Amino acid sequence: MPRPPRAAALPAAVLALTLLTSPAAPAHVHARSAYAPDPAGAGECAFPMRRQIAERPWPLQRLTFDALWARTRGAGVRVAVIDSGVDRANPQLAGALDTAAGRDFLDPGGDGTHDTVGHGTKVAGLIAARPRPGTGFVGLAPEATVIPIRQNDGRAPADPAVLARAVDHAVEQGAGVINISQDTTAPQSPDSELARAVGRAVTRAVVVASAGNGGRDGVRRRTYPAAFPGVLAVAASDRNDERAAFSQPGDFVGVAAPGVDIVSTVPGSGQCVDDGTSFSAPYVAGVAALLRAAHPRWTVREVVWQIQNTAQRSVNGRDDQVGWGVVDPVRALTRDHETPTAPVPDAGPPPAPAPQAVPLRRTGTARERDERIAAYALGVTGLLVAVIAVTAAVAREAGRRRRPRSGPRSRDHETSNREARSLG
Repeated sequence: MPRPPRAAALPAAVLALTLLTSPAAPAHVHARSAYAPDPAGAGECAFPMRRQIAERPWPLQRLTFDALWARTRGAGVRVAVIDSGVDRANPQLAGALDTAAGRDFLDPGGDGTHDTVGHGTKVAGLIAARPRPGTGFVGLAPEATVIPIRQNDGRAPADPAVLARAVDHAVEQGAGVINISQDTTAPQSPDSELARAVGRAVTRAVVVASAGNGGRDGVRRRTYPAAFPGVLAVAASDRNDERAAFSQPGDFVGVAAPGVDIVSTVPGSGQCVDDGTSFSAPYVAGVAALLRAAHPRWTVREVVWQIQNTAQRSVNGRDDQVGWGVVDPVRALTRDHETPTAPVPDAGPPPAPAPQAVPLRRTGTARERDERIAAYALGVTGLLVAVIAVTAAVAREAGRRRRPRSGPRSRDHETSNREARSLG
């Protein structure tokens, strides 16, 4: 759903459903039905717009349309837009609406094509706007049929019981996809009228709902109908594929889709730029319409699983910020060769093997052993030779010191001895 104007934010205790970018006070309704979104968003958005937006919007710049539309553009799929009405005058929507199946729960007898605030017209354009010369904007499923159901005028809180009746009407009219870009934070018991209606719807249609715009304050809230079982709850992502600051996080978020600076159709003619999870949900609803056209045998759950399995993930599994990731329309329509199964976390890289200690060898090879023994023998031999040499040298020196000296004194002594023996 779109981001709430700060001056018109409703208390958290409000039990009614609201279209959060729709003006909630007369001060936001200007001359010529002008509509001013949150000043922190894209600026003033008046309708009808005098000029078209020629550029291709940034979410569409990421798509390869030849691949996205290789098999279908959504023909034969009926998408109910339960909102503030869908304007039939905008040329990009004039051929998209089944007004006979439409209904106005605020104006009995109406066909759902009266949109005084422009919110539902933007939502429908993101799903099924037809190509038009002069603009790069087009819906993701430009041949799908829109069932316009007006249930909220954006000026006063709506009744969840009325939303329940609108959901039942969408199912009765054969909707294969139902988009609900509004929410309530009021607790909804499983036996509430809205819970029962949504429970019936998810067995026959892909129900896509915006997660809400209360994420800026950091408080976790469960919003309805997004948090009902079986509903594909959509958060808003920015250009970096991260959760937009205003997008409501929670354990019920299924996927995310672009919700910042979003271009779409407005009543009368032309396009405008706005922010909010209100405009993330129809991006996903458009992908669901293409998948239902391409795979009519797939169940509702299988279509939801395909969208989740092919989303661009920021973590190995899901998280409360963007669910299973940011929706990738081209991957959803091209990686569809097998029947989808429930999403599971990515396996991730295999764990690294445990480090192994290097074995310490106690003995070497035979050759190493022989070389070692030879070295030992050579060393011992050298040592023995050295010991013998030193010992011989020491003995020789000792012998020299014990031997009498020869010289004149010795010879005189011997002569005296001889003479003494002659006289005797």
